[in-house]
Amino acid sequence: MATKLMQAIQYDRYGGGPAGLKHVEIPVPTQIKNEVLVKVEAASLNPFDWKIQKAVARPLLPRKFPYIPGTDIAGEIVEVGSKVKDFKVGDKVVAYLAHDHGGALAEFAVATERLTVLRPSEVSAAEAAALTLAGLTAYQPLIEIAGVKLDGTGEQKNILVTAASGGVGHFAVQLAKLGNTFVTATCGARNVDLVKSLGADEVLDYKTPEGAALKSPSGRKYDAVIHCTTGIPWSTFEPQLSDHGKVIDLTPGLISMATFALKKLTFAKKQIVPFFATPNKENLSYLIQLVKDGRLKCVIDSRFPLSQAEDAWAKSIDGHATGKIIVEP
Repeated sequence: MATKLMQAIQYDRYGGGPAGLKHVEIPVPTQIKNEVLVKVEAASLNPFDWKIQKAVARPLLPRKFPYIPGTDIAGEIVEVGSKVKDFKVGDKVVAYLAHDHGGALAEFAVATERLTVLRPSEVSAAEAAALTLAGLTAYQPLIEIAGVKLDGTGEQKNILVTAASGGVGHFAVQLAKLGNTFVTATCGARNVDLVKSLGADEVLDYKTPEGAALKSPSGRKYDAVIHCTTGIPWSTFEPQLSDHGKVIDLTPGLISMATFALKKLTFAKKQIVPFFATPNKENLSYLIQLVKDGRLKCVIDSRFPLSQAEDAWAKSIDGHATGKIIVEP
């Protein structure tokens, strides 16, 4: 029997940016006992995808070359492994693919049952793919560290979301507003109205003096900051925090990690907390349900066919996308 082939995007070495991506025709992957084979209908890009190419996780990621990048997919199951219990051929699903294997930028991808979730018909493939890692990265720190209760119970908290029009930020604003929170957000001038429409109580243009200082127009001090960008020093955050305020850094670098360690050693009340999302099926199911119910909106910046993956890659690297970038085989 002839081997079935598929179109995919790969790179075979670190570096190279968009030009380092190669269009290849390779065999469709085969799944093992606890996996499903998905015909990809949509994949979304995350900044960590191109950071892996830039060797930020070397030598841990990728596990081997050549490497098909991407972790967030939505599509239809076309094969199921012998030990798969919860899915069948024809199911519409959304799945997270581990970074060590990747695989999203292709016509077919293998996903583990434990990180695959059914996708209701009310949620499009693009919305589901957009939600996966970015949604989890917004949701988990709000719940686990900021202590926001999305049922609206608990004491009111003041939350700041930086880069609030980006992939993670636009979810963080909406999820925070589901809790008993007052949300201040920063973004560029062109996205102020969008971020307000997502529920932010007050929005700062980050290029203005007030925005650069992260100063709440209403004079509030922040109980937690969902920090979705880079380049803002601790000295800017500290005077704007409440007595036990926390900056939850979703893109921590060496300076952030060092500040975190220092604050821990000195038992400081105000802290910076590096955070990395953990793939979680139950969390993803919950977020998908919020989208289905119309309580969470997935903002799509742009869509690219797989044949133009380099353009999508370049747009992500540029860092000015509003919401999520989608690639569709």
